Amino acid sequence: MTSPWQRRRQPDDVPTPVAVAVSDFCRRAKSPAPAPEVREALALLLEDDDFRVRALTDAEPETTPLGPFAVVDILRGTAPAVAAQRQSCGYYDVARELAYVREEKTPPRAVAADPSIPSFALPAAKPAGESSGKAKKGAKADEATVLERIAPKKRSTLVDEETTSPSEQELAALDDGPSFLRRDLPRPRGRFTRVEAPRTPFVELTRASGKEVLEALLEGSEHRFALLRNMSHRFNGSRGDLTLVDLETVLRDHGLLDALKEKERLQLLDAYTQQRGATGRVGWALGVSPPELQRLVASCGLTEDVEALRERFRREALATSHLTHRLDLLGREKYLADLGIQRKFNESLRKDLERLLRDELPGATDLHGLSDAVGRKYGSPSELVFRAIERLGLAEGLRKQLHPGVPPSTP
Repeated sequence: MTSPWQRRRQPDDVPTPVAVAVSDFCRRAKSPAPAPEVREALALLLEDDDFRVRALTDAEPETTPLGPFAVVDILRGTAPAVAAQRQSCGYYDVARELAYVREEKTPPRAVAADPSIPSFALPAAKPAGESSGKAKKGAKADEATVLERIAPKKRSTLVDEETTSPSEQELAALDDGPSFLRRDLPRPRGRFTRVEAPRTPFVELTRASGKEVLEALLEGSEHRFALLRNMSHRFNGSRGDLTLVDLETVLRDHGLLDALKEKERLQLLDAYTQQRGATGRVGWALGVSPPELQRLVASCGLTEDVEALRERFRREALATSHLTHRLDLLGREKYLADLGIQRKFNESLRKDLERLLRDELPGATDLHGLSDAVGRKYGSPSELVFRAIERLGLAEGLRKQLHPGVPPSTP
């Protein structure tokens, strides 16, 4: 019985477009995988299953995370939720190791003889009924010509036309057809494949049947840029490649653009709220670049709403009085720089921290002891307090106050 985790082909035989589609699907499913792992997973499927793989990867993932072995498991009938749970608990790492072990233990297949390759029969044995006289004469002839047979043969430069000219039987064989036909070799596969799937003309999207196609693709796309990426390899544009202008035009003609805008609007507001106004992390969560995110916000008319959310989180970051929260924000430099309040936040924290350290300075002997005293008093980790002293440039001045008679150390 064949195991489900046993290779059906070699990883190098997997078509490159299929491997690239699975790699992009795993990235969107929050479980990116290297190219060798993707090919090892697809090696568990037959070549006839490649179209099912493309049908699955062209849509958006139903759940996360999903790796390449989870994709294979889903194609074999496993529910996506179960596959995501198996991906999280490391089930497919065991499956990958099992497939490798089975491949090592499987003996190499014997190469079948090709009937188109000619084979030469051995000469027939001489009959045993020859007379003894003929045998003696043959033995003497062999003894006489043994030196001739082992001596190097000299080829004559003169070519006899009668011996070299083709016979009537050979000419008849040539008229019937070539005796050695070229074998029908399989088409190149794997890394040697350079053929892309043909794209559907743009006019098909403008017809009434194109609305159903767009509705199905909209269900698996978070926003218009994701929809454009999903459709660009399947459809042409009005003038070459499919562009965002072409996509927005056909969506507007079918009356689907307003529904898409509402969907994008809710996702943008939710993303900015979850990422606490950080534009960079919102773009990463939605899978768009900063210019694409800016255009998406402008298209949905959320410029003022997004700025109001960012201003709300700016005020929260600057107005918080909890020391641990402020020390933690100090380490999130990219977040503060994204909100544009890094310098203002550092100055405010430096003033407050100097006041807190000044109160505990008389009973401290070194910086670590001073950090422990402030941390115990205000319920903050001493490591965060010591890190803030170093980052805000307070360490040198505090050392001079703790050890006034010691000269500063030189590197």
